[in-house]
Amino acid sequence: QVQLVESGGGLVQAGGSLRLSCAASGRTVSSYGMGWFRQAPGKEREFVAAINWTGFSTYYSDSLKGRFTISRDNAKSTVYLQMNSLKPEDTAVYYCAASRDKYYSGSYYYTNNYGSWGQGTQVTVSS
Repeated sequence: QVQLVESGGGLVQAGGSLRLSCAASGRTVSSYGMGWFRQAPGKEREFVAAINWTGFSTYYSDSLKGRFTISRDNAKSTVYLQMNSLKPEDTAVYYCAASRDKYYSGSYYYTNNYGSWGQGTQVTVSS
């Protein structure tokens, strides 16, 4: 199993930026697709962005495309989520996840396609 630890969350004003990091350990994470999800109070966990194991393909929630950018550094076993032009509605706990299978080529949009999750990092955007 892959162990994941998120960091980089915090309090930021609307219009500001944050970069989240997800440090992975355990199995060779470079072989796994990685995703970011978020969950606001009282809401379901929703897909934010994902990147395949090669790093050549990225996927975004339509509502977030253009503001958020996912990337990975396999040498550091770390995945990043750059978040720009933040809005109060971006306030949530952000979770990093690794795909259930190596060399995964299916959909990245659903939580049940992921086998490992981090503990989450809180992002709060003030108006």
